[in-house]
Amino acid sequence: MASAEHPGSPGRTGPVTQCTAGTKPEASAAGPDLPHPGPDEDSDADSSPSLNSSMTTRELQEHWRNEKRCWKPVKLLFEIASARIEERKVSKFVMYQVVVIQTGSFDSNKAILDRRYSDFERLQKNLLKSFGEEIEDVPFPKKHLMGNFTQEMISERKLAFKEYLSQLYAIRCVRRSREFIDFLTRAELKEAFGCLRAGQYTKALDILVRAVPLQEKLTGHCPAMVVPALCATLVCHRELERPLEAFAAGERALERLGAREGHRYFAPLLDAMIRLAYALGKDFVSLQERLEESQLRKPTSRGFTLKELTVREYL
Repeated sequence: MASAEHPGSPGRTGPVTQCTAGTKPEASAAGPDLPHPGPDEDSDADSSPSLNSSMTTRELQEHWRNEKRCWKPVKLLFEIASARIEERKVSKFVMYQVVVIQTGSFDSNKAILDRRYSDFERLQKNLLKSFGEEIEDVPFPKKHLMGNFTQEMISERKLAFKEYLSQLYAIRCVRRSREFIDFLTRAELKEAFGCLRAGQYTKALDILVRAVPLQEKLTGHCPAMVVPALCATLVCHRELERPLEAFAAGERALERLGAREGHRYFAPLLDAMIRLAYALGKDFVSLQERLEESQLRKPTSRGFTLKELTVREYL
């Protein structure tokens, strides 16, 4: 696909973190890659490099400090900050504002989500199908025939939902599950991809800039799961003629893909990055070489472009 103006076609990246054993292969283009529960660690740090025997004590101490920082798992805190009653033409419900904060350090990207009782109820039903035994001791606030809109009931449920999410998150297989991650991210991501399809790129970016940090915190065990959202960010910036921001989003996506050449986003992303690098006067040759090496190892016919792929998400 090389031409006089646009060099190269997609290839492979250098080795970075991959999904751990026990995760599910990539899902179809209908949604992001969401795995089954993985091993004990919450993040896939590369195995420690061989320590040089000539390293000084100070250098060894610094090395292990860095290793500890790399392996430190993300811990999240859940709060129900507020609740409000909303009335529609045919319905009335309580909307709970869920705040998700990373603990251990100042979190400038805290997530704020709106969820109603029916969203929590759907999560509970879905989790019972896959993790009935694991969550049998996690209490879920029951629905009542009357009194659901009293201040007393709303305050009670705020506390109950906070405890509910905290207890679910404490169960490793649950916090890594498709059901739990979808509950916290799918509504916002679906809206963002819908805006992208409609050509509302600024609105899509406004949503993605809030949704992607939370998705990253939830998917440390498999970084490639955030690739569709990062590629959507690239596409939006590119369509708004912001090539530097588009390229930065693409670099983050490539880093999370690692050497997963079989991933459906691998080739289209590299193709887009080659074109952006060429336009920005950056090094496109190394990207082009990766692309060509990948095609030599596993020849493939031309598939979707990056934009064609992203608009197919969350349909």
